[in-house]
Amino acid sequence: MMKQKLFYLSAFILLTGTISAQNLNAPAAEQNIIGLSSILIAVNAILLLSVLFLLGTLTTAIQKLRTGETDKVQLSWWDKFVALKSDKTEEELRLDEDFDGIHELDNPTPPWFNFIFYTSILAAVLYLLNYHVLKFGSLQEAEYTAEVAQSKLEVDAYLKSSGNLVDENNVAFVLDKKLLADGQTLFAEKCAVCHLADGGGVVGPNLTDAYWINGGDIQSIFKTIKYGVPAKGMIAWQNTFSGKQMEALASYVKTLQGTTPAVGKEPQGELYKEADSLMPKSMVSQAVN
Repeated sequence: MMKQKLFYLSAFILLTGTISAQNLNAPAAEQNIIGLSSILIAVNAILLLSVLFLLGTLTTAIQKLRTGETDKVQLSWWDKFVALKSDKTEEELRLDEDFDGIHELDNPTPPWFNFIFYTSILAAVLYLLNYHVLKFGSLQEAEYTAEVAQSKLEVDAYLKSSGNLVDENNVAFVLDKKLLADGQTLFAEKCAVCHLADGGGVVGPNLTDAYWINGGDIQSIFKTIKYGVPAKGMIAWQNTFSGKQMEALASYVKTLQGTTPAVGKEPQGELYKEADSLMPKSMVSQAVN
């Protein structure tokens, strides 16, 4: 029996040691929450070990009953705690009432049951104080909101540091002259063969008028460059250009709108008007000049 108790005690010490080691690696802002969680885990571990002790003691008691060891002995504190044995005889516990020879015994509530009951009350009080009174910890909704906000900050910081992670959702018209010059260079190298150097169009459509086949906003132009138009013979450039390069190229294409090419191809597609003057001519002039 002593070996069994030592085994369970060692398991409990190992468990609490693991919890403490985990807490050392946690950020400072999470220490209060993790501390309370560790207490609750430890309480649950104690309750689990108590149940295991009870099972072990019950097994021992059953074995003694089978072997006839029914002599009254001095009970240890543990035997009294688990209440699987009593220092009183059955006659001392028997009540006066009986029914057809069946007698009721005056067995008190087992101490282990009271221990679990009061421990659960203590855990509930600690939870209430931590989350609703002192508010050291955050409720689930607040934790979710904070984690979403933190994730957004991390994503924004990553995108900002990466630079090339530009897609059709966050692409924007750029006014930086160097970026537009880079876009002009890419256009001359890759796009002029179909659209001419001034954007007038040959195989590809005229990029200087207000008519667009696949949309004239910066997002649509970016998508057209990125994914191409296979049905029209335009290849996708997403595996050739980076996000920043495609953004610069799309911005340069936007600056061609309203210019006068040497030979302009007839309009194709639908008339596109910049919504709410998102890119007025003054911006185009500023970017080009």
